[in-house]
Amino acid sequence: MHTIVIFGASGDLTGRKLIPALYNLFLKKRLPLPLNIVGFARTAMESGAWRDKLRESAGKFASGVFTEENWKAFAPMIHYHSGDINDAGSFKALGQNLDRLEAAGSEGKSAGESHRLYYLATAPEFYAKAAAQLGAAGLAEEQADRTRRIVIEKPFGRDSDSAAALNDAIHSVFNESQMYRIDHYLGKETVNNILVLRFANAIFEPVWNRNYIDGIQITANEDILVGRRAPYYENAGVLRDMFQNHLLQILTFVAMEPPARFRAKEIRDEKVKILQSIRAMPSEEAAVNSVRGQYRSYRDEEGAAKDSQTATYGAVRLFIDNWRWKDVPVYLRSGKGMSCRTTQIVINFRQPPHSMFGGSAGGAVNRLLLQLQPAEGIQLHFMTKIPDSDMMLRMSELNFNFKNSFRGEMPDSYERLLLDALNGDASLFARNDEVEAAWRIIDPIQKAWDSGNVQPVEFYETGSTGPAQAARWIESFGQSWFDLCPSV
Repeated sequence: MHTIVIFGASGDLTGRKLIPALYNLFLKKRLPLPLNIVGFARTAMESGAWRDKLRESAGKFASGVFTEENWKAFAPMIHYHSGDINDAGSFKALGQNLDRLEAAGSEGKSAGESHRLYYLATAPEFYAKAAAQLGAAGLAEEQADRTRRIVIEKPFGRDSDSAAALNDAIHSVFNESQMYRIDHYLGKETVNNILVLRFANAIFEPVWNRNYIDGIQITANEDILVGRRAPYYENAGVLRDMFQNHLLQILTFVAMEPPARFRAKEIRDEKVKILQSIRAMPSEEAAVNSVRGQYRSYRDEEGAAKDSQTATYGAVRLFIDNWRWKDVPVYLRSGKGMSCRTTQIVINFRQPPHSMFGGSAGGAVNRLLLQLQPAEGIQLHFMTKIPDSDMMLRMSELNFNFKNSFRGEMPDSYERLLLDALNGDASLFARNDEVEAAWRIIDPIQKAWDSGNVQPVEFYETGSTGPAQAARWIESFGQSWFDLCPSV
């Protein structure tokens, strides 16, 4: 018997992502059965009413595979428990309810022998409290025949100190092997494909280093506005929201050394080495190595300050001080209200040491483009001769598109991550030293932005590619942004 307990069950994440992902896994026959899915929230509700509510969201967000017949087969797994995270009695009652459900479905096994996964889909301020309540109620103790795991959503802290304090608080109840810090970007098929592209193909590894690569750009842009998230964004901003987790996680996959084995410990060891190798940036250097912006209508969002300096766009230049990447600039950028939604990696290769074709190449460089979403694919840019010309050159492309090569829809990232957590595979989840190392990279930049010792945020229009100074900034380093809305 397996049990998933979702804290914050009435929230948007549960209906929009978690239940549709579990429903899809059920249809694919990948869930460990028998399984209970128990929602925990303050709202008073019967299990039947919660199932009806979830049926609507599953019909909307799993619409491509949703049928009434399949839902009727899946729905009996779903249960609801009304409780308050701040109330110890609610956790005692939860434990009794879980024992009852598990005994009823475990074919004679004693209550409590189920493997349990606690998913914290709550506001971040409740993470430590929920863990403490689980511990006090005896719901976190593992034995040989039962596991107890806890999944924690981002943000994990808001700086190095708070992340370390949260680690200490949860470690007082759960050991590190029980903790699964989730970043949904790492569940994307295209992010996992970075490792396959690099380490399952002999053609890329010989040139995947400072001798051949001139620069790396990682972009995660969204065309949507902050909207109702303005109160959160006023306390977070783009660095905490996108850089510390998503962008740095993608960078570790791009830059890491090949692990000896494809196992969680070895993979995470190599990721931590990359984060620890990123050159420390004193706050006074943030003005040179970063740029920020704000879409023009942000201050009109409900909950945003009228004189807000919160960045909705950011770009950062980093260096990885190791033998493979020494002095290769890495540019990370992310923004809201951009011209399109895209997450992509651009590998710019160096110019040939000598060109026999004069200026016909126009300064173009070979480029490898990894489009992570939404037009998932890979594109290689290389020089070719223009037919019927006197050795005139132009840039041509080789394209690979996942949708054209594989049948079916790309699975949602939560499917992969939920299944891995249930199976105890922590490869795609952040370890405590990984989280703290990422914060140490971002903290000096955020402090410089907060101190006002850098230029004020520059406004940019929604639907644009960001503030004008971002283009001038990267050009000052002899580089230029590669902007391509999804078309791979």
